[in-house]
Amino acid sequence: MKTPDVIEALGALAHEHRLAVYRLLVQRGPQGLPAGAIGEGIGLVPSSLTFHLQALQRAGLILQRREGRQLIYSADFDAMNGLVGYLTENCCAGSDQACATACKPEATPTKIRKQPRRVA
Repeated sequence: MKTPDVIEALGALAHEHRLAVYRLLVQRGPQGLPAGAIGEGIGLVPSSLTFHLQALQRAGLILQRREGRQLIYSADFDAMNGLVGYLTENCCAGSDQACATACKPEATPTKIRKQPRRVA
């Protein structure tokens, strides 16, 4: 992961509601949640939720897929592991011990589609 991507991801997570959304999606795992369930889970109205979901998508932290008429959001575990890996890249460098930093979800759903990243 490159430094500008890390800064964007950390910036996206540096908000109470976005962090709550992200933590909820990480807890849910690869199957994700529909937008309505996310809003109910953290107490956000749809317009505010959309704003926060878009910020997390732009930062490359979450994935979106369509199932029928619903949009399902899930954490991008590869991006999460990349971020944690970047932050802990030199972890224990002065020690004989290795650090384990990867989170591997049990299963990955089909039809996951990454949203294109906006280049500023």
